[in-house]
Amino acid sequence: MSKKQDKVKTKNSFFDRMLNRIEVVGNRLPDPIVLFAIMALAILVISALSSFFNVSAISPVDGEEIIAKNLLSRDGILEQLTGMVKNFSDFPPLGAVLVIMLGVGLADESGYFKTLMRRAVLSTPKKIIIPMIVLIGIIGNVAGDATQVILPPLAATILMSFGYHPFVGLIAAYASTLGAFSANILIGMTDTLAAGFTEIGAQTVDPSFVANPAMNYYFIAVSTFFLLAVGTWVTYKFTIPRYGTFEAGMLENEAITPLENKGLRWANISVVAVVAILLIGVIPVNGWLRNAETGSIIQDSPLMAAVVPLVMILFLVPGIFYGIGAQTIKSSKDFAQQIGRAMSSMGPYIVLVFVSAQMLAYFNASNLGAIISIKGANFLDSIGFKGIPLFVSFILFVALINLLIGSASAKWAILAPIFVPMFMYLDYHPAFTQMMYRIGDSITNPITPMFPYLVLILAFAQKFDKKAGLGTLIAGLFPYSVFYGIFWILLLIVWYLLGIPVGPDAPIFLNK
Repeated sequence: MSKKQDKVKTKNSFFDRMLNRIEVVGNRLPDPIVLFAIMALAILVISALSSFFNVSAISPVDGEEIIAKNLLSRDGILEQLTGMVKNFSDFPPLGAVLVIMLGVGLADESGYFKTLMRRAVLSTPKKIIIPMIVLIGIIGNVAGDATQVILPPLAATILMSFGYHPFVGLIAAYASTLGAFSANILIGMTDTLAAGFTEIGAQTVDPSFVANPAMNYYFIAVSTFFLLAVGTWVTYKFTIPRYGTFEAGMLENEAITPLENKGLRWANISVVAVVAILLIGVIPVNGWLRNAETGSIIQDSPLMAAVVPLVMILFLVPGIFYGIGAQTIKSSKDFAQQIGRAMSSMGPYIVLVFVSAQMLAYFNASNLGAIISIKGANFLDSIGFKGIPLFVSFILFVALINLLIGSASAKWAILAPIFVPMFMYLDYHPAFTQMMYRIGDSITNPITPMFPYLVLILAFAQKFDKKAGLGTLIAGLFPYSVFYGIFWILLLIVWYLLGIPVGPDAPIFLNK
């Protein structure tokens, strides 16, 4: 064995040990549903203790004293019991996510996403095949789990036909899909989920605050192409030299059938038609998607108010037309069954929402979130911990938490009621705080064992190398997490220094 091979093996052994420790700690955590239930009970007890000891804070907004409320008192218990259904039904992300899932789910079930990705990769010349895989991975996260499951093995097969080791495709696709999870040129379910929890946190300070799914759009759109360059560079600099060529032979790529081609053609025509209708509503000064009084596309416009259903339509329509053209949807029963299967996967999410909605309601009703936020902001202000050092520390904190709690919505449900108000008291807009969170939540995704997809990728890897282990994958994925983190944070710092809004009606500062 060469010295180079010894070095790689040592790295793998180190990552194996690190992964084992993280996995042991992570496996000791309960399921997120149970975790939220435990937290809800803890909030009830803490609210009673805080009320008993007269815990309070002075609001920097109006100077009023905010006092901890005892939720275990007679009035507190009755308030939570009578508000339980409303807490669930009024939970901001619930309706939006379910509506978007109608479109995304059908596009996945009909086969549209899978065939579209195969076509994009198969028709790409070798000199741009690596950036194409990275780009599809980044943009494909709008399809949710579909890209994370489909693209890595597909990329491995495609790159083998170009002479690369299949691990290059597996790792580059997996890392770009998850490591750049919050970058995209499309608004999707991730944006809707994040905005819903951000709105809950912001309304602790400003009850009139309304978040929209597009409020990070400027930054995430630019991040897409920025991280495309970073991911491509990491692949050529680290991944390809590490794995070299594959000597076990090539695998034949599965050709797209005539029916699939027909479905794609119909679906793409339908997308053009939908986009054309939207442009007719946006481009003219008196377009029907503009503000009727000011003509604005962004501020108080039907376009922004209808972002969620428009995103749903943008996926639903091509999903239907693909299914009809490819004959995966032959009748209304097929349509109903496919969209039903897509929505059935949301069962665990709905249960999670019910429990987390109660927990957040308890947290807000107890005033603990506001008190913690004010005291935390005062502390940070007193030590002068603001600006760039604060941003970097918060992002790295979230990235560390992400190694143990993989669910983006679960983490933000916990952190948003604390950090969104805290940063608002420091004069930072909720959209900017949300963007910092989303960076931290993304960059360690590829290397966390809390994602079930890592084990799935390992299963694919072992088809090519039976000796491959988690350390093998982590050694390849780690550079993506490191460099996505470094360069994405640098991009945010430059964005902050230039004072550019992170999205429509979403400046960096609240009062500037």
